[in-house]
Amino acid sequence: MAKFITPQLVDRFGRHINYLRLSVTDRCDLRCAYCIPEGFKGFEEPEHWLDFDEIERLLGLFAGLGLKRVRLTGGEPLLRRDVVGLCRRLARLPGIEDLSMSTNATQLADVAMALRQAGVHRLNVSLDSLRREAVARINGRDVLPRVLAGLEASAAAGFSPIKVNMVVMQENAADVDDMVAFCMERGYVLRLIELMPMGDTARRMGYVDLQPVKTRLQARFGLVDRMLPGGGPARYLGSTDGRFSVGFITPLSQHFCATCNRVRLTVDGVLHLCLGQEERLDFRALMRAGASDAELVQAIHRAIDLKPERHEFQEQPRKLVRFMNMTGG
Repeated sequence: MAKFITPQLVDRFGRHINYLRLSVTDRCDLRCAYCIPEGFKGFEEPEHWLDFDEIERLLGLFAGLGLKRVRLTGGEPLLRRDVVGLCRRLARLPGIEDLSMSTNATQLADVAMALRQAGVHRLNVSLDSLRREAVARINGRDVLPRVLAGLEASAAAGFSPIKVNMVVMQENAADVDDMVAFCMERGYVLRLIELMPMGDTARRMGYVDLQPVKTRLQARFGLVDRMLPGGGPARYLGSTDGRFSVGFITPLSQHFCATCNRVRLTVDGVLHLCLGQEERLDFRALMRAGASDAELVQAIHRAIDLKPERHEFQEQPRKLVRFMNMTGG
């Protein structure tokens, strides 16, 4: 692959962009109301998906410009055929220091070891409650035993840390303390996430401000401020013995736009510069029209220049009509 001497990826606001979330499918075997509502039919046609060669080529160019972290998302990434093979290819790209995956874990028990061997460093597992009936209502499927089996298989495969992502809404707000105790006992990193208003169904789930939750957990469990490595948006508290951490991802109550270092590439090759805005650039169209590597590098820089200063979830909560699965987690 040709090499280009070009500036690092720095946007108009001085933020270094070194983190890309790659959606490898918009399909999922669950129907979480805040992501893909029941009855949704607007999935991308498979012939529009980036193939593995296109993904490897484009991410290789990003890596040459300073990209260091890649997270595979969806939809549910484990539904993409031979996603383990894609992980193996991405893990070998020069410059990529951290390869991770977000998953609902329903398929994870069968492939955790293979993912580890392919070069995936970390896993984020979605789990919104420990009550089976609540999981069935939120996710649209009765899958709690399969998710717990996936978590156990991930620990057995040697993944550490394992992060559990819990989207907090009115349905499960009372379950937070139980989830803290569960993760504390097993050594998982818990991350509590404010519900983002992505589509009408997500807005109907009921937003919960995590700032009072943070204050209450800090007092009840004796947690202290903690810094964890990585470039994500969470702000952490931890136990005094260092064995447990809980992060708070608060795009509404305390947004983190000033330090945003990430962009999102959809399954069909569209680069979104902000989860809460509409700026984008279609790389699939460029690649399939025969763009050279040099032309793609120029397009990457043009795209980064489009990145807005911040989202407007508070000011315009109904601005976005696309669902989370269409953008990538």
